[in-house]
Amino acid sequence: MRMWIRALAIASAIALAACAATTTTSVQTSTPTAEATPTPRAQVFDGARAFQHVVAQMNLGPRPAGSAANRATGDYILARLAESKWKTETQEFVFRNVPVRNLIGKTAEGRGPVIIVGAHYDTRPRADQDKSHPDQPVPGANDGASGVAVLLELARTLDLAKLKNQVWLAFFDAEDNGDLAGCIVAPPPCDNAPWTWSAGATYLADNLRVKPEAVVIVDMIGDANQNIYYEQNSDAQLQPELWGIAARLGYTREFVPEYKHSLSDDHTPFLKRGLRAVDIIDFDYPYWHTTQDTTDKVSAASLERVGRVLQVWLENGPAVK
Repeated sequence: MRMWIRALAIASAIALAACAATTTTSVQTSTPTAEATPTPRAQVFDGARAFQHVVAQMNLGPRPAGSAANRATGDYILARLAESKWKTETQEFVFRNVPVRNLIGKTAEGRGPVIIVGAHYDTRPRADQDKSHPDQPVPGANDGASGVAVLLELARTLDLAKLKNQVWLAFFDAEDNGDLAGCIVAPPPCDNAPWTWSAGATYLADNLRVKPEAVVIVDMIGDANQNIYYEQNSDAQLQPELWGIAARLGYTREFVPEYKHSLSDDHTPFLKRGLRAVDIIDFDYPYWHTTQDTTDKVSAASLERVGRVLQVWLENGPAVK
């Protein structure tokens, strides 16, 4: 993701989505698994268990779109969803000569309008904010692995008997190549036109066959020094609802109900389509897009706070319609 002047944020996203539509070069492949009926169970989101998912991803190394490590990360996510007895689907396509794969876990189908909780699982192939090593890949402990970890622990702990909505956990590929020259990202034949942001999320949004009730993105939320402000382009009613849950849980220091950053992120393609979408993100992260985005910068307590807010929200159903 990157910061934008607020007045340009949504307009820029529209242009990026149009670019993605014209440069995508293949057809979606959806691969449903055998449908399983999850067993309802009451669990509490555990930050320590979520942190183990961060470690597992980091053990694979950098995970840029199209890489073997990226494919292995996707396989890991699908396996964990299957263990939690979620139905899984994939969306596979080629974007500017790079294979891309979105992953979707679904539960409580048919119970009510869809709620999407999403995170990207790819990492940036160049640490362009790193003054010492700008040509190296980003490890992606916080920017990539933290959001995935929260979603996987939610898959394990959500009390399915309480859900009033169908829930999708969406894992987006190819979010973090934005503004990089095309030949840094793609194998030959390639061109050096800058990449767009959020290619995977744009593809999912473009191919929705239902209208979600709400979309919530979690990105860079594992920072040990956690400060999550309102994001200026996010839905103005849904945001206070989520931050209100955080306050009731005692997280007023970490969830700050004040506007600060204006960002283009994986929520942007959904906002463009008139959907209610929120970006839960801690953008005050000094290791963003550097080689220092490593496991030691991520806190289990930070993962737990975000996870418990989402668990309460999903199990009680969104209040704002």
